[in-house]
Amino acid sequence: MYFFKIYWLNLLLILIIMNSNLHSQKKLSGVYSLRGIHDMAAAFEFNQEGSFRFYYAYGAVDRNAEGTYTVEGTKIVLKSTKEAGKDFTIKSQTQNSKNYRIQVIAPNPYLLQHVRAACFIGKEQTDYFSDKSGLIEINNPAIDSIFLQHTLYPDIFTKIKDADNKNTIFEVELNPSLVQVSFKGIDLEIDGDELHCLPNYFLPFENIRFVKE
Repeated sequence: MYFFKIYWLNLLLILIIMNSNLHSQKKLSGVYSLRGIHDMAAAFEFNQEGSFRFYYAYGAVDRNAEGTYTVEGTKIVLKSTKEAGKDFTIKSQTQNSKNYRIQVIAPNPYLLQHVRAACFIGKEQTDYFSDKSGLIEINNPAIDSIFLQHTLYPDIFTKIKDADNKNTIFEVELNPSLVQVSFKGIDLEIDGDELHCLPNYFLPFENIRFVKE
């Protein structure tokens, strides 16, 4: 009987220690800055209340994000206030042509020529790109679905057409959310005082690491 009491007491002590360690890892605090990518500056700022802010600058492109986070073991799951897949709004759509035409409108003309249309026939994908006027011409009448992404501000694609939509002419507008990052599907891994993540649609680089200041 004495042996069993000691066993259960030791087991309870181990569980308490493990639970304490897990709770101590549930929150982060401080600033983690990007290292090792030339001409790119980026940083996360975490607080112990469970929220984060993010800043990014690369050339003429500045981006940001804010939201909440949770820690699951050594993984950080980010939940941005930005709703993913909503960077474009359809202003009008009609069925006036066999082939597809997408006209992008934006307050800044420089942004017009950097839009990518991922077009699918079944699972086969073909990409088309806008010209300087924001026009995307798709000379294929058999397209099942179309998704848009801005190549300077990449994030989750915005769907503008599915297989049930028979329209072929679209006018779409860039949304202000373009400058924000949704972080959907992008998790961070804790490694001591560093945070790592895999190459992704936003940071398509190897060895991505953010180091605590």
